[in-house]
Amino acid sequence: MNKKLVSALTTALVVGAASTTFAASNPFSDVPADHWAYDAVTQLADDGVIEGYGDSTFKGNRNITRYEMAQMVAKAMTKSTSGVDKALVDKLAAEFAEELNNLGVRVANLERNADMVQWHGTAEYTFQHYMTEGKNDKEAGKDSRNNLLIRFEPSAEVNAHWHVKARLDANTNLSKDTSKGYDAYGNEVAEDQGNVALKRVYAEGKYGNWTVKLGKFATPDDDTIADTPYSGAEVAYKPAGDGLNFAVGAGRLAANAIAISDEQASNYQYAGLGFKKSKLWGAVRFHHLNAAYYQKAYAKDVKAEDANIWLAKGGYNFSKNVAIKGFYAQNTEADYYKKAGSVELDYKGAQAENAGTWGAWVAYRHFGRNAFVASPWDVINIDNMGEKGWEVGGNYAMFKNTILTLRYGNGKDLQTKQKVHNLFGRVNFLF
Repeated sequence: MNKKLVSALTTALVVGAASTTFAASNPFSDVPADHWAYDAVTQLADDGVIEGYGDSTFKGNRNITRYEMAQMVAKAMTKSTSGVDKALVDKLAAEFAEELNNLGVRVANLERNADMVQWHGTAEYTFQHYMTEGKNDKEAGKDSRNNLLIRFEPSAEVNAHWHVKARLDANTNLSKDTSKGYDAYGNEVAEDQGNVALKRVYAEGKYGNWTVKLGKFATPDDDTIADTPYSGAEVAYKPAGDGLNFAVGAGRLAANAIAISDEQASNYQYAGLGFKKSKLWGAVRFHHLNAAYYQKAYAKDVKAEDANIWLAKGGYNFSKNVAIKGFYAQNTEADYYKKAGSVELDYKGAQAENAGTWGAWVAYRHFGRNAFVASPWDVINIDNMGEKGWEVGGNYAMFKNTILTLRYGNGKDLQTKQKVHNLFGRVNFLF
């Protein structure tokens, strides 16, 4: 009988025995009502990994104790899971390791022997068609992007506090049948033919609510104005539930990440506060970059070397299905195209683990290029000096771990005043 089967059977037997032996006197405290474990357990229950208390309920009228939570996690550990479910089970096992050990489940040893390195990723197909209106054929233009990407994200445990993480990307331009990539502004750039590019690699240490990152990793504002990794360090504090959080980071950005001179990298720092209170969340951060000769239209002084970008972002969840979010950013050192903002209304959203779930959104965006470190946006973007306009979109979980995303952007180029239309489609296969 192999070791995995022995471990599974042992765990099941131990938990079964423990549930009758200790049910009368429970030595463990309640899990707080706002603890993230409840959401994780709900997700695992929806996916059929966790079965609750035997009567198929989770006793929603009272808190679950740490002992009861450990029972469910131990049973989940005996099942074969993958992808998001496995990540949730592993996270719960780490959270309730002490209680699991008291049940006789040697979590640390099992994890160290079986899953020192965990792999997640996506295979992604993207189609994009970009159209510019003009007074004549010479001014008008069309461009298409037909791209295939595969991304691997390994995470290796060093000890109880530290992990080493990475992201490796490989792009193929299907229109030209070459290995190409795209810079922070959506421009096609050559990469080593047939090679995987190491986009991120860093060590992450967690001590309670504190996190330390060292290496090459993403910024905390990669969802708004800074979707590019940098090389440096970050210290952050974030409680599990409501409360204040903050992050401060410093390092260097590669020149091609911010579309400046190929010979110049940029010194980079950011700092800011955030908060979460029930259905409301927000953050205010400051980003500073320093490098010689930014964009030609950056400032009246073409030798401007600094960018000081202030960002405010936030959102509110009206209900489980309806939410609003937005941001405003301004570069106080720029003279042109220095402001950016977005307001988006969301309805539901596709859940990778649940086939048939879907979501939709509508947004208005105004993006001045100099208010960005690097843009994450797809259909209203920062080509030339930026664009403004409306975006509508939706996503749908066609199968488990397979999501289709569609977007349409109708806007205007801020510099040329030409109307632009952008069609965007993407399919993600998550693993």
